[in-house]
Amino acid sequence: MDGTGTVQRRLESYVGGTWRRGDGDGRPVLNAATGEVHALIGTEGLDFKGALEWGREVGGPALRAMTIHERALMLKAVGLKLMELKEEFYLENFATGATRKDGWIDIDGGIGTLLTFASKARRELPNTKVLSEGPVELLSRDNSFAAQHILMPLQGVAVHINAFNFPVWGMLEKIAPTLIAGMPCLVKPASQTAYLTEMVVRRILETGILPAGALQIVTGSAGDLLEHVIEQDVVTFTGSASTGQKLKSGPAILKNSVRFTMEADSLNASILGIDAAPGTEEFDLFVKEVSREMTVKAGQKCTAIRRIIVPREHESAVVEALSARLTSTPIGLPDNENTRMGALVSLKDRDAVKLKVSVLAEEAEIVSGSIDAVDLVSGDADRGAFMSPVLLRCANPASAEAVHSVEAFGPVATVMAYDGNDEAVFLAQKGRGSLVSSLFTNDGNVARDIVTGLAPFHGRVLVGNHRSAKSSTGHGSPLAPLVHGGPGRAGGGEEMGGMRGVKHFMQRTAVQATPELLSAITGQWMDGAGVRTDVHPFRKSLAELKIGDQIVTRARKVPKEDVEHFAEFTGDTFYAHMDSEAARANPFFEDRVAHGYLIASFAAGLFVDPDPGPVLANYGVDNLRFLTPVYFGDALKVRLTCKEINPRENAEHGEVRWDCQVTNQSDEVVAQYDVLTMVAKEWPVVAS
Repeated sequence: MDGTGTVQRRLESYVGGTWRRGDGDGRPVLNAATGEVHALIGTEGLDFKGALEWGREVGGPALRAMTIHERALMLKAVGLKLMELKEEFYLENFATGATRKDGWIDIDGGIGTLLTFASKARRELPNTKVLSEGPVELLSRDNSFAAQHILMPLQGVAVHINAFNFPVWGMLEKIAPTLIAGMPCLVKPASQTAYLTEMVVRRILETGILPAGALQIVTGSAGDLLEHVIEQDVVTFTGSASTGQKLKSGPAILKNSVRFTMEADSLNASILGIDAAPGTEEFDLFVKEVSREMTVKAGQKCTAIRRIIVPREHESAVVEALSARLTSTPIGLPDNENTRMGALVSLKDRDAVKLKVSVLAEEAEIVSGSIDAVDLVSGDADRGAFMSPVLLRCANPASAEAVHSVEAFGPVATVMAYDGNDEAVFLAQKGRGSLVSSLFTNDGNVARDIVTGLAPFHGRVLVGNHRSAKSSTGHGSPLAPLVHGGPGRAGGGEEMGGMRGVKHFMQRTAVQATPELLSAITGQWMDGAGVRTDVHPFRKSLAELKIGDQIVTRARKVPKEDVEHFAEFTGDTFYAHMDSEAARANPFFEDRVAHGYLIASFAAGLFVDPDPGPVLANYGVDNLRFLTPVYFGDALKVRLTCKEINPRENAEHGEVRWDCQVTNQSDEVVAQYDVLTMVAKEWPVVAS
């Protein structure tokens, strides 16, 4: 209990299938805005080795028994439940010093990221347990030996060590791709805000949606956790570069070659294009964006803007405009409706930021704000971790070092001037690798020159102008479909990126075998594997259809009259179809040729079964290639083979991919493509 006699919440860890409290009374975690004890935390005496073993032995097999779509639907159910409970999280969020608007990025943003991964996995990945990647590689002329890359979930635990500034999003954006991949997670949140992460994990586990062992949490010190990781485990880290490097060089991680992904804080830059002069919309957008990135979550974001790179002729105008916005930002208790910037996460962090500002001030002058005083609309400046936004100006950024290497992780940024696009890029590159950089310009040449210079040093680059102002997600917002990470100082890691992120938790393996055995392993038919030709495959529901089900059609001749009719009917009178002399002058043709899309249309007429049946719709064609010219009088036939079956978990149909090969009278392949159809699971369709 605290000095008033109030019993404090004692955080627990969920390990080995049970909520456990560390030995002792635990150490206090303070409310960032009031300085009061908010929770007690500690992990002394917990069995971290046992926790990892439980995840590997219980959680891993349970997740791997599910298909990718089953895991995705599981996450969707979790996300929807969290949306129902989010008001509880918002109330807890105030203790972190963040306003409700700040909390929206963390809470709604985190849940939204979870739901996005769940949706993209069902749209973009097959409903399978073995994920194939890339085309089949033929390794013999007679097609008796081939290879296929496959991806399988690692059989360890993904240990996610997260930073304090995003206790919800930081966890959910990592566990989403991990669980979809089929790998269990152990989350270790930063102690300063672990109370919010612990609450969310409790609510997730209370749903009973996840299988046992899929998710564990350690609230407090990680102790000897990383001493017990093995080659099948993965460790991800978000935080300071120095801590990340220390963890990355741990004996067990080095000995067992454990995958280690680091996302570190970086000296992110925002650049004002030379064309974006005062009075332009781009100038105003730039000032607004920099001000927002300095004050959202009190500047404690790994993607926040730290370096403000502007044309020399606009430097004074930028300083003046930014100073006006920053000094008018109301600072106070995060639950006060008048507050626009809350507190830093702790007094310790605030003092560390002030110390870093003192270091920066050796190379730059403070032009707005102060480290000695802060004006509040509410709260106590002595008890809460409040500070005013501090804007500095560096007169000689090209020769300076601290402004490009020392990060004050708070509402602090430095203005620096450049002459020409090359110098703007040079200054941005002096950060030696960042998570994100932004450029505000309406000039295509400026955008090309600067972005191509920034790209090798950044994980993400945002270009803003007046046309995207209403739709842009902004400089500091990592998005689920886009990679999050960066080279060099930013850690050299990569997270999210849509389904790329799922593959971080899987092993890529090249499998070599006969086509028939490869098909059995991957669940995808490939040329050379066995086939079945008993019944037209379009008469089969998913319950009856098998990969390798095939039809070889009769032949159909392509007369001149059909080609000319197709040309007139469609308006496609390209010379190669209509003019013999011009066609023969073309090095690819001997005479007039049939339209490619006429060939595809004839093919459909040959393989389609016209009667009502389990094939409900044709929804696309992939990888269409026309390989051999078709001349008047050629006879075409089609070989259509069931290539892949993806039943939908929550529908009465599934997707079927068909291998379609069109050949001529000489057995030359004239067209090759995949046909995509929707097929009923049962036929006739059983009413639900």
